[in-house]
Parts: sequence; C-alpha cells; structure tokens
Amino acid sequence: MTKVLFVCSRNEIRSLTAERILAGTPGYQARSAGTQEQARVRVTPGLLGWADLIFVMERSHERRLRERFPEELAGRSLICLHLPDEYEYMEEALIEELESRLAPHLPGWRD
Repeated sequence: MTKVLFVCSRNEIRSLTAERILAGTPGYQARSAGTQEQARVRVTPGLLGWADLIFVMERSHERRLRERFPEELAGRSLICLHLPDEYEYMEEALIEELESRLAPHLPGWRD
C-alpha cells in the first residue's frame, strides 16, 4: 500500500480533490492537508511521517513545509504539480490536470 499525501493552502479544493479522485484505488491510500492556519486539515509531522509520497500543488507549499518541518522532510523529496489556485472543488478541468500530472508518479493508477 502506497500512502500519498496531497498538500495545498487551505485543503479545500486542490488537495481535497486529489485525495478524492485517488480514494479507493487499489494499492493506494490518500490523505490531504493544507499549509495555512485556517486549513480544513493542517499538515502535521505525523502526516508527513505517514506518507510515502508527498505532492504539493505549488512551490510555495514546498517552501513552507521545508521551513516548518525541516527534520521530518530531511532527505525526502516533494513532488510539485504546479497547479495554481484557480479551480473549484471537483471541477472537471482540475480533475483532468491532476490525472495527467499524477499518472507518471503513480504506477497502475488510471490504467
């Protein structure tokens, strides 16, 4: 089972959509969180430790995580999807972008 964590700012649109579209996929377990104080679910050291793969939506998310959790992320790579905050939750265009950007990193997903 590969554990995947998706991170955006508030955990309301991009990361939550990513978690939902990966949910139920055999071989994967997904969670999502946000970097901001008002996030629906905030990133914690425990979530970072839980994850085998960590996807961030923007480089700013990676910077925030590395500043706040240097020990937990030492030697770990984060994958940036370069998805701007211009979508709605479960918007078809967002789902299409997520699917195309995640596919190279998640073997067997959407085959």
